[in-house]
Amino acid sequence: QVQLVESGGGLVQPGGSLRLSCAASGSILRPNTMGWYRQAPGKQRDLVATITTGGSTNYADSVKGRFTISRDNAKNMVYLQMNTLKPEATAVYYCNARGPSYSPYNYWGQGTQVTVSE
Repeated sequence: QVQLVESGGGLVQPGGSLRLSCAASGSILRPNTMGWYRQAPGKQRDLVATITTGGSTNYADSVKGRFTISRDNAKNMVYLQMNTLKPEATAVYYCNARGPSYSPYNYWGQGTQVTVSE
C-alpha cells in the first residue's frame, strides 16, 4: 500500500515563498513520475509540475521561473519550492505518483492547503 503525505502548506502573503514536501511510503516502483497538482475552489485539478526519476521536469506555464520541483529518490521525497507567490496560487496542492507504462499506477496524497493573501 502506497501512501503519499503532503506537508508545508499554509498562509503566506503575496510575493512570499513556501516549500511543500511529499513523503512517499510503501512499495513504490521506480522509475516513475512524481508531481504536484492544485485545485482551487470550483475549478478542476491542474498540473503544477512533474519530475521523473531521472530528474526531467515539466512545469505549467503559469509557474515557470517561480516554482521548482525536486526529488530525493533515496528518501522517497518530492518537493515544490514556490517563490513570488500570487493570490491565484491559492488552492489545495496534491502530490501524485504515476508509474511506468509497463506497470501503471496512480497515487494521490490527501492535499495541503496553500492560501496566498494579505
